[in-house]
Amino acid sequence: MSSLHKSRIADFQDVLKEPTIALEKLRELSFSGIPCEGGLRCLCWKILLNYLPLERASWTAILAKQRELYAQFLREMIIQPGIAKANMGVSREDVTFEDHPLNPNPDSRWNTYFKDNEVLLQIDKDVRRLCPDISFFQRATEYPCLLILDPQNEFETLRKRVEQTTLKSQTVARNRSGVTNMSSPNKNSASSSVSKYEVLPNGCEAHWEVVERILFIYAKLNPGIAYVQGMNEIVGPLYYTFATDPSSEWKEHAEADTFFCFTNLMAEIRDNFIKSLDDSQCGITYKMEKVYSTLKDKDVELYLKLQEQNIKPQFFAFRWLTLLLSQEFLLPDVIRIWDSLFADDNRFDFLLLVCCAMLILIREQLLEGDFTVNMRLLQDYPITDVCQILQKAKELQDSQ
Repeated sequence: MSSLHKSRIADFQDVLKEPTIALEKLRELSFSGIPCEGGLRCLCWKILLNYLPLERASWTAILAKQRELYAQFLREMIIQPGIAKANMGVSREDVTFEDHPLNPNPDSRWNTYFKDNEVLLQIDKDVRRLCPDISFFQRATEYPCLLILDPQNEFETLRKRVEQTTLKSQTVARNRSGVTNMSSPNKNSASSSVSKYEVLPNGCEAHWEVVERILFIYAKLNPGIAYVQGMNEIVGPLYYTFATDPSSEWKEHAEADTFFCFTNLMAEIRDNFIKSLDDSQCGITYKMEKVYSTLKDKDVELYLKLQEQNIKPQFFAFRWLTLLLSQEFLLPDVIRIWDSLFADDNRFDFLLLVCCAMLILIREQLLEGDFTVNMRLLQDYPITDVCQILQKAKELQDSQ
């Protein structure tokens, strides 16, 4: 470890040990990358995403409250419905007079159960193929949810719901803008078919199952948006970061902490996932056009070339912006980019500059290429040095 890196770690530790965290100083340090040693990144992200307050003295009480709240969500949205499903239709009287699978009443427990299944099946299909270039999400977690996996429980878990349902997941595929594939070709090449993995023994659960539970609860709590394809790519890096914290005290609660950080992050970017808002000033179309207007200001020659070839920002920037670049780079590089995004006070304005920087850094190739070559470049981005991209984005920001 270099002396410079040791010095950076010490700088972070000095800021984080203060009774009241100096947010601007923390932002400044984090923007240049957060060391992974000592769980620094996990802690900084929780502060930058407004999960932990700046007053350290309140952390213990707030964490206990939030984690108990998440446990309550588990009981209300997974455990109790699982018990109810196990009990529904046990007697002839229940089936005839109370509720049954063909009951057309929208308030029917069965009707709710089937609608939830549609959401669950889409989530299940997406999380099983999360980050196929690494094995982490298919491995067993060290801290399975005891509320769910208690051997004394006989209720239906999410895993059992997916295994037992007769619905086909491909019939309920839903993404927010009619785009049939939001995944990068180079990301998918690692595995062409990852829908089935080795089943873990009873009492164990894979990390992807934890992510599935987080997304299912989020969908239940936010029926207006529910689950949209691509949310799995947002929650994945968050959960990976928290679940690999070197401190077992933090790692044990990675699920609950991820849920609340994901919820806070989605509060800022959820408009990207709502198609009816596309053309509003907070919608994704406006943001894609902002990438091009910024490019026009910074490199008019490149802008005109893309315009001449009729390469619209929807062809590539939609995925870049909606998924926070999580499909364009390998996971460690995505995490490094997110250090800077989370640290910037206007983080999603900075994301627009990052996208613009990505275009400028391959300007020579784009200026020489035809439509087909350039589309391939933009949909399978060639530069892997994310620090170079972030540095260029910072230059663009400073020149404004």
